[in-house]
Order: sequence, then structure tokens, then C-alpha cells
Amino acid sequence: MPLINIIVILIVVGVLLWLVNNYIPMDGKIKQILNVVVVIVVVLWLLQVFGLLGNLGAIHVG
Repeated sequence: MPLINIIVILIVVGVLLWLVNNYIPMDGKIKQILNVVVVIVVVLWLLQVFGLLGNLGAIHVG
């Protein structure tokens, strides 16, 4: 995946998270949980994109 695509995706995710945090009224705890989940998902995705993490498709939950 080209670096420019990764940067664009990160910007879009950041803007969407900012919009949700600023314009959707919700409790502070829920916003904090949402932010943590998004950051974890983005970090895992980046690790997979750069080849530092194996195939996440092989992981089954439940």
C-alpha cells in the first residue's frame, strides 16, 4: 500500500473521530472508550500494513 494512501486514511479516521467527539453528544466515559478503541484498531492496522504483525484474518473470536 503506498504511503500516501496510508496518510490519507489516517487523516480521514482522525477527522471522523474529531467530528464524533465534537458534534455527537455522549458521556465522557463513552467518548474515552471510543477513542481508545479507535487508536488500538488503527495501531493494529498500521502494524499489519507495515508487516510487523501477522495476518489478522486468522484470528477468530468466540
